[in-house]
Amino acid sequence: MEEKQKIMENLQQEMRRGTIVLCVLLNTGTETYGYSLVRTLQDSGIEIEQNTLYPLMRRLEKQGFLESIWNTEESRPRKYYKRTPEGTRVTEKLILEWDRMALIVDEMKNKENDHENS
Repeated sequence: MEEKQKIMENLQQEMRRGTIVLCVLLNTGTETYGYSLVRTLQDSGIEIEQNTLYPLMRRLEKQGFLESIWNTEESRPRKYYKRTPEGTRVTEKLILEWDRMALIVDEMKNKENDHENS
């Protein structure tokens, strides 16, 4: 049973991986710093650790989808991230793909339910 549980956890992790990218992009329309984003995602039900989020944000920045800005006006300097115009275009495309895939999955679920009930 332990092996099956591990396989299931891996499948769930794969599914979440792509979802997290979209959620990060959706939550960086305005400047936000990493810890705040971790809290926002966790409050929304997405479990993510800082050591997962920060490399992802750096990768998105390197790809041109996020930009970072240092705020040194507060007592503790913080690095804020904000979606770039290119990041906004990518986010819009990902949302369309998310919606398309959700419709396909819902249709498949409905067919499965119909098949089981007949």
